[in-house]
Amino acid sequence: MSDEKQNVFNAVPSDLTDEFFEVIAGNGDVKIERIISKGHSSPETGWYDQEQHEWVMVVQGGGELTFEDGRVIKLGAGEHVNIPAHCKHKVSWTRPDTETIWLAVFYS
Repeated sequence: MSDEKQNVFNAVPSDLTDEFFEVIAGNGDVKIERIISKGHSSPETGWYDQEQHEWVMVVQGGGELTFEDGRVIKLGAGEHVNIPAHCKHKVSWTRPDTETIWLAVFYS
């Protein structure tokens, strides 16, 4: 693990044609990702169906998660949700006018 100070707001890619994913810490049991979206959403077909639980927080911006059972959760800066393993979901919206920075923690 690096002992160098990092900042989730730094090194935001200038080209966000595609959503940006970066593993910032982890081991065999836990993975922490920084995700940067700008108007991105999941493909119309298919769902995230993960082996691990996912805790996700919006650090900046805003996004919306849709679940297979029809629930929709809109998240703004500072808001977070825990998604159990195999709970099918997708990103249905992110703010198009600014970067949305997410922190996602995947754990068993």
